[in-house]
Amino acid sequence: QVQLQESGGGSVQSGGPLRLSCTVNGILYTQAAWFRLAPGKEREGVAGIGSAGDTDYEDSVKGRFTISQDNSRNTLYLQMNSLKPEDTGMYYCAAASWSRYGYTDPNAYYYWGQGTQVTVSS
Repeated sequence: QVQLQESGGGSVQSGGPLRLSCTVNGILYTQAAWFRLAPGKEREGVAGIGSAGDTDYEDSVKGRFTISQDNSRNTLYLQMNSLKPEDTGMYYCAAASWSRYGYTDPNAYYYWGQGTQVTVSS
């Protein structure tokens, strides 16, 4: 049984950092990603990573967010720095054992976590 569980969300002031973690069990993924869903907006891919450690980022988070994984690919991380109020949303991790879609394309993923809330106040 595949299970993804996010942790590390919370409330932070603008400019502050947060680090999200996602524990991945039951799958050796070839790619994984973080998505966010903000009120009134569509779900968007924030950052993705391949099994070799290659990464892809949504333009608005480049230079501020860093996605990483442990060597066993059991844990996925998202280090978020210089947070802005527009980063507020529910953050989800997702994983795939195979996909022909890009790392930040939601179509790539069948397995999803339940999400962790990030709130950035100005």
